Amino acid sequence: MAPKTPKNIRPLNRYITTHNADGQAIFSSALSEEMPVQGIPDGADFSLAYTSDHFPAQLNNDTDPPGITISTGTVCRIVDMQPGSLSPMHRTVSLDYGVVLEGEVELVLDSGETRLLKRGDVAVQRGTNHAWRNVTPDVVDPITKEVTPQWARMLYVLAPSQPMEIGGKSLGEVVDGIGVRAST
Repeated sequence: MAPKTPKNIRPLNRYITTHNADGQAIFSSALSEEMPVQGIPDGADFSLAYTSDHFPAQLNNDTDPPGITISTGTVCRIVDMQPGSLSPMHRTVSLDYGVVLEGEVELVLDSGETRLLKRGDVAVQRGTNHAWRNVTPDVVDPITKEVTPQWARMLYVLAPSQPMEIGGKSLGEVVDGIGVRAST
């Protein structure tokens, strides 16, 4: 694997609200405001914004069980992709909404079909086997001609789904090589 390109997008924070003993809204201090970052083998960084372990969410406890998906809850994750990187092909047993926040990202399906997503575009993943490629154009300084490769950033919200079955064949989770814990 090539050395990691220095990031040129800002670090992420999360601001989680809860209640005090009087029922007033306050900011929670149970989790750090700096999102934890997990580097994965393709050079991307996964940041876990929040998870719930029930759907509908049960907000009476401040528990956060991370996994790539949670079979009874939701996951909100932000992924930073280094320039030119391609994730391993993977599938989750979930309905995923992926929103491009920075850069340009190509969605690659195992059939070979692709779509280019730009800032603000949304991909709706319905339990399909797919990969993500950062195709954000480099920035060239007009004076020095210095080339700066660009990172991409996506926001994902994952909600559990019933297991997928196509033609009598079960299509389960595939997360080999992605470097993230399997679903719970």
